[in-house]
Amino acid sequence: MDRRVWFSRRALKLHAVILIVVPGFLALCLWQVSRAVGGHTLSWAYVFEWPLFAGYAVYMWWRLVHEAPEDTPPPASAGDPAGGPDASASADPAGAARQEEDDSELAAYNAYLAQLAERDKAAER
Repeated sequence: MDRRVWFSRRALKLHAVILIVVPGFLALCLWQVSRAVGGHTLSWAYVFEWPLFAGYAVYMWWRLVHEAPEDTPPPASAGDPAGGPDASASADPAGAARQEEDDSELAAYNAYLAQLAERDKAAER
């Protein structure tokens, strides 16, 4: 098992949250039990709801600890220590071709949008 999964900064924050949330949900469950026994019939629904919330919190904690965060930058290549967009294109000739294709598609789309804008201006006059 990889220790980085459990001891990364993100994972430690998630551990702290789960250590607060789950006991809180279980305390709310016990509170609702006392209210339900006292005659509040609606509280019986909450008696079963709070443990479900705690279970879902544990499930999401497990998923979030074990998935890679979305905001991690791509690894830097040897050509560009910053790991910018030119780094992948210069290291991979196929990547450079894809970048040029993406740029030409973007230029064509921008030209289409400019044409639509001109049509709208002409229609307003």
